[in-house]
Amino acid sequence: MADKQKKMIVSSGPVGQNATIGSRVFDILNYLIVTLIAITTIIPFIYIIGASFATEYEIATRPMFFIPQDVSTAAYQYIFSSNKILRGFSNSIFITVAGTLINLFCTVTMAYAISKPRLRGRNFFLNMIIFSMFFSGGMIPGYIIIANVLNLKNTYWSVLLPGAISAYNLMIVKNFFQGIPQELEESASIDGCTDIRILWKIVLPLSLPVLATFGLFYAVGHWNAYFGAMIYMTGAKEKWPLQVLLRELIIMSNGTAGDMTNLADDFVQPPEQSIKMAVIVVSTVPIMCVYPFLQKYFVKGVMVGALKG
Repeated sequence: MADKQKKMIVSSGPVGQNATIGSRVFDILNYLIVTLIAITTIIPFIYIIGASFATEYEIATRPMFFIPQDVSTAAYQYIFSSNKILRGFSNSIFITVAGTLINLFCTVTMAYAISKPRLRGRNFFLNMIIFSMFFSGGMIPGYIIIANVLNLKNTYWSVLLPGAISAYNLMIVKNFFQGIPQELEESASIDGCTDIRILWKIVLPLSLPVLATFGLFYAVGHWNAYFGAMIYMTGAKEKWPLQVLLRELIIMSNGTAGDMTNLADDFVQPPEQSIKMAVIVVSTVPIMCVYPFLQKYFVKGVMVGALKG
């Protein structure tokens, strides 16, 4: 038997060696492709940061640079020359944090409920959720409901409640919950735990990756959103998030007529291109600082949440 095993190992040696070489070549190609994608992603952002500190003349005369010849902070001085920007920061942080908590609460509770086959009318709710992924009421009916029916115009609720649940995210979280072993919940139920306590004590601790993933998705969506506040908060500019204020600053820097009645007295005309670059940096860097803390959960949550079901 020992001789036969040795012959089998020797005969399978070249095949195993070829497989190892092939896997190494595959890994090298993957690393090269990922590196090229990373470079093409990082280089434009580095240019934007450099251009935000450059003068208007240098941006117009140099097609590409990373370090400006004449460093100028005029664009950032223009952006932060009024306390309106700081107030916009605080509004954006509040909307992002509160909106993300509302999104996660509504998504988790509904996903946990429809993940249970014993739920009455489960198929009906699932069909309604799937239907909403293909059809929507549109902007005008949504505006009428928010402004006239619910009377939420010029309040934070007008930007927090309309997108409380994403149907796609809901289905992914539901699939993740269905992948959790039922024996854990059954044993907790035998010990006297209610459904809410099972969700809080067992399901949620096991769901940190998927919660961090979709929490980051929701947070990025709230941080970048400006259209909802632009149409629902026309009479409450003190509640404008940062994105709406920066949009108005860009409009003013282009010399285009905009709704700048509350901003015209606080700002002077900025350089057109550098202000655009600085706006991108100011609106992007804060949300990028959150990602390193959620990175390990984010990668794991994307893979697990998409495969389990």
